[in-house]
Amino acid sequence: LVIFTSDNGGFAGATSNAPLRANKGSHYEGGIRIPLIFKGPGVKGKGVLSRVPAITNDLYPTILEMLGLPLRPHQHVDGVSLAPLLQEADSIARDALFWHYPHYNKHPQSAPVSIVRRGKWKLIECLEREEFELYDLEDDIGEKRNLAAKETKLVNELNEVLQGWKR
Repeated sequence: LVIFTSDNGGFAGATSNAPLRANKGSHYEGGIRIPLIFKGPGVKGKGVLSRVPAITNDLYPTILEMLGLPLRPHQHVDGVSLAPLLQEADSIARDALFWHYPHYNKHPQSAPVSIVRRGKWKLIECLEREEFELYDLEDDIGEKRNLAAKETKLVNELNEVLQGWKR
């Protein structure tokens, strides 16, 4: 089984992540949306594209399942196996993805944040400013229109999910 992926978007000034916002080290899509390609036994179809969001935490349970080894949920609490997608399923058993960056780094546009992505919605909790950013990734992949002020009910709902995950 061969897995090709990356570690957090292209480097600022050296690459273009257009139309995605920002770059490596950022909490915007240009910093967290990366390629993920699988090839090998058990991977059905050729050139199949899945639009189901995944996260690197999913790699360990996926490798275990693809190799026919028992899953170890106590070791991959935040990851789920992507094996069903590799065998042409349309979905996996997951409601949301989460990120937690409570610090700065040396990349432009980094800030302490927590994030939940559920379906097309991405909520960013700006930890220092105690503010939220909400983006509809289907209609605004470049994260240009913050809908938090307009969609307060959804912000509250997603924030409950996010705080529950952090607890």
